[in-house]
Formats: sequence, C-alpha cells, structure tokens
Amino acid sequence: MGLFDFAKDVGRQLFDTDNEAADNIKQHLEIKMTGLKDLTVEFDDGVATLCGSCTNQQTREQAILIAGNVKGVEKVVADKLVAPAAAAPKAAATAAAAEPATQDEFYEIKSGDTLGKIAKQFYGSASKYMKIFEANRDIIDNPDRIYPGQKIRIPK
Repeated sequence: MGLFDFAKDVGRQLFDTDNEAADNIKQHLEIKMTGLKDLTVEFDDGVATLCGSCTNQQTREQAILIAGNVKGVEKVVADKLVAPAAAAPKAAATAAAAEPATQDEFYEIKSGDTLGKIAKQFYGSASKYMKIFEANRDIIDNPDRIYPGQKIRIPK
C-alpha cells in the first residue's frame, strides 16, 4: 500500500506555491523526525511522493502522516519510502524478531472530535487523551487544536 489520502485544506501551511512545496516538506520532515535516510520529496498537484529509507515501519508511517497533514497535500505516495522489512524480504524475519510489528491504528478526525472523545472511544477513558497527543506531537502542536480531516496515530 503506497498511496494515502489526506484532507488538502487542513494542516500546517508550509508553502505558498507548488514550486516550493517539495523542499519545504522535505525540510519539515527532517526537522520533525529522525530515522530517515536519503530522503527525497517530489510534489505535483497536491501529491507528495516520498522516497528514501527509514529505520522501521513506525518511522515510515509517521513520515507519511507528517507529510499528509501539511496544508495543500491531498495524497502521499510512499512506495519508495522503505523500511528494512520491505527493503529486504529475507531480513524480514530478523527485523520482526528484533522489533514487534506496530499495532497502532489510524484515525481521521471528524467535526466535533476532541482528543478526549477519541481517547474514550479507543481506550474507554477520556483522561487518556495525552497518550494520543504524545504519539502525534509531530502533527498536533496543541491537544486543544485538532482539525477535521487530520489523520493521527492511535497507539495501542
């Protein structure tokens, strides 16, 4: 699965024109994340294409979420953003043994949602909203400011 849809008019504004989009998204990813190597970003008509390698699948997923939650990005193509298991099938068993597969879910924020409401839905307690906030600090700057259309990680 390499194509991910996002809400184009939601998120942090990093660019005013398509000409500056790729460089600004790349710079944003490099500031927000570690674990990306040889990262290249292309941008064309709302589609951000990420290429390079990541230390693990969780890093890959987080890069996709960060890029997709940029205002003006409608889709993220990540076929060529590879984590070790995807890069070398023979090493997949070793990688899986060394690092458990992520069980996180992804959630698209809807109108009327709060992190507390989402925490109650997934964990049974609104007071666990900080668990969601901490897992999405790269996307959400303030737990009181989330927007319909944002996609976030729900850690298990």
